[in-house]
Amino acid sequence: MREYKSQSKEIILTTTIDTPLGQMFAAASKKGIIMLCFFTPFNIEARIDILKKSFDTDIIPSECEYFDMLRTQLEEYFEGQRKTFELPMQLVGSTFQIQVWKELLNIPYGKTMNFTSLASKIEGLKSKKALESPLAQNMLNIIVPCHRIQKDDGSLNVYAGGEEKKEFLLKLESTNK
Repeated sequence: MREYKSQSKEIILTTTIDTPLGQMFAAASKKGIIMLCFFTPFNIEARIDILKKSFDTDIIPSECEYFDMLRTQLEEYFEGQRKTFELPMQLVGSTFQIQVWKELLNIPYGKTMNFTSLASKIEGLKSKKALESPLAQNMLNIIVPCHRIQKDDGSLNVYAGGEEKKEFLLKLESTNK
């Protein structure tokens, strides 16, 4: 890969990662992983737009040590050997979104939580419906485990990766508790 130098802008590196659920698109800043999303064109384009608005940045395909760490930890996760991710990461979103995502990081491996329980942990939340946007806009699929959130009636919540991927992740975690 070519070396890229920029004096004025931060550089965001991107790559693709193969998983048992298909290819995923990853991005990293100098602070850590900022995106891991299932590879659907609209999904990726929308998230790249968020990165462009959040950073004065150039986005280029390349490799870095964060991607090596991510690949290793994802492989361990899918083999049932890893229950938490220990990666440098940078959450990119509004203050409210970041608050929700940090709560998701507290949900233990193999466990689920419903909207009401999650809402009770978010200070100042006026409506459970407000949780849908941060869950749908999660930039770190699998790492920030929105797949562990269910509707109050126990049914699956809408998930960026789709119902089949969410079911796969939940089954993987319940099998390897």
